[in-house]
Amino acid sequence: MKDKINQYLTKIEEEKDIKILLACETGSRAWGFPSPDSDFDIRIIYKHKKNWYLSLNEKKDSIDLMFENNEIDITGWDLKKSLKLLQKSNAALLERIQSPIIYKCDKEFLNDIKFVAQNQYSRISTIHHYLSMTKKFTEELKENEEYKLKKFFYALRSATACKWIIEKEQMPPIEFTRMINGLNLPNSITKRIKELIELKATISESYYHNGEKELLSFIEDCIVLSDEKRQNLPTSKGNIEDLNTFFLKTL
Repeated sequence: MKDKINQYLTKIEEEKDIKILLACETGSRAWGFPSPDSDFDIRIIYKHKKNWYLSLNEKKDSIDLMFENNEIDITGWDLKKSLKLLQKSNAALLERIQSPIIYKCDKEFLNDIKFVAQNQYSRISTIHHYLSMTKKFTEELKENEEYKLKKFFYALRSATACKWIIEKEQMPPIEFTRMINGLNLPNSITKRIKELIELKATISESYYHNGEKELLSFIEDCIVLSDEKRQNLPTSKGNIEDLNTFFLKTL
């Protein structure tokens, strides 16, 4: 599958006349809890040639393509759009530059954007993203006695990210096990999460689950804590000039 993905990436570069700066996995494979039938969620950051940016016309600054009967999802953002999102500490962008599964990248670009991201990072912006996600999925869980395990993991991971943001001064890691290992969680919580990760690796995306009272209480506690603490979190110390400099350097 990796060879197929790289073939599609090369095809996209040629047909769109772009250079891919980063192509990586996101979603459950990058988070560390895929199912055997999980799709491949490929996210890219790319750049055009300089003259593409020297235009008064508004141009499409994103790509959204599906391959292999929708098993491979390749979407991405142009460099300029990506850096505007980085200024806002867009959580999806911060996740993709941390992905442990990389298909293609400019190593200098990846190192530099990680450095710039640290300086632009806003804990308030990211907690709003993860808190909104965990509230949404938790409401879905409450409505049903049985629920898809994948939805449970979405709620659980987002809640844990909120707790990380409250307690740490770094961006939440994309890998879920790094989050749970980096927080001082009760042993029973950590043990059960790892058991469920092992279970999810053996069953399909359509599998329905039930129970998990302790973990559901943990999610609720994270939501309450985040609602209480989020407004007091510091904002970004970054500035647009650093992003402009990085943009021109990358072009």
